[in-house]
Amino acid sequence: MTLRLVTVVGARPEFVQLGAISRAIEGRYRQTIEHLLVHTGQHYDHEMSQSFFDQLGLPRPTRHLGVGSGTQGAQTGEMLIALDPVLIELEPDVVMVFGDTNSTLAGALAAAKLGVPVAHVESGLRSFNLRMPEEINRRVTDQLATHRFCPSETAVANLAREGVTDGVHLVGDVMHEALLHTMALGHRDEDMLSSLALESGQNVFVTTHRAENTDDPERLRQLLLGISDVARLGLPVVFSVHPRTRARMEHGLLDSGVTLSPPLPHADALALVEGAALVMTDSGGLQKEAYWLGTPCVTMRDETEWVETVESGWNVLVGADRRRIAQGAATMLGTQRPPRTHLYGEGTRVTWNVLDSLLAAMDMSDAEAS
Repeated sequence: MTLRLVTVVGARPEFVQLGAISRAIEGRYRQTIEHLLVHTGQHYDHEMSQSFFDQLGLPRPTRHLGVGSGTQGAQTGEMLIALDPVLIELEPDVVMVFGDTNSTLAGALAAAKLGVPVAHVESGLRSFNLRMPEEINRRVTDQLATHRFCPSETAVANLAREGVTDGVHLVGDVMHEALLHTMALGHRDEDMLSSLALESGQNVFVTTHRAENTDDPERLRQLLLGISDVARLGLPVVFSVHPRTRARMEHGLLDSGVTLSPPLPHADALALVEGAALVMTDSGGLQKEAYWLGTPCVTMRDETEWVETVESGWNVLVGADRRRIAQGAATMLGTQRPPRTHLYGEGTRVTWNVLDSLLAAMDMSDAEAS
């Protein structure tokens, strides 16, 4: 008996998580799980999509919806329209979605309306900020899901407070396995750093892409000024610029010590994180990757879903305030960090936890992975 699993993805973080799942299926569950992939096209240019598929060795999509960019509502609506006939055609036993993007929400909605069970990987995360589109996406997805795979005890507790206790599995974070896989490919930080004329441990790596930061002119202005202030601390800054951010930037606000780059393939970004003295970001995934790679992080948001990284002393929240950004960077650069622990599980065991739990929940616990 084989489980027909359809995964729906569309954005960078999902591609990384998909890599961990697809490698596990190919290597350990190929006799138990038939895996079909639907790409919504939410991220569609080379830097945001195809480079991830190439570098991570992701499977070719069974269907590519080609939705592309648009407003939150229009993009999600187009995905729903396109997903409906595709899921009817593919007849999945379960649809898996990841994280909190518009593709996540559309995949969950389309499946639930067709009566197909939904498996949500990275379930239970909460920022408690309903101004964030991602917060709405993850909350609705968790309500629609049948199987909820949580990365932390905090995530399990968040669901319980909302009255959700059935189908909840504490498994850890599949992105840790993805990081280990990418780093094992041998793309070392020295290669990436030398290409930018940087020295290991002597630079700052920056990203920002959240709508709450990029769509608010004053917040974005404060971020750019804060980034420039950090550059004046004496360390070169590499700023990997998301297309949304680039379209709204006032370039005159950036210091000459800030080098702009396009969005980077996952291995290149991890190489820069590994070789940096500090990471500054509003990305959830990058907060964890910085922790796993032993690089302190300044998070340019008012809250984080990954509260354990802050509690551990490896991450600090500074909002979108120029003064707090510079102060946070100076503090993290000048303070000794405590030892790191396995906050979100370890490696491939997390991915196996997800798939073993899914097979058991789908009444296939007697099927043997090979």
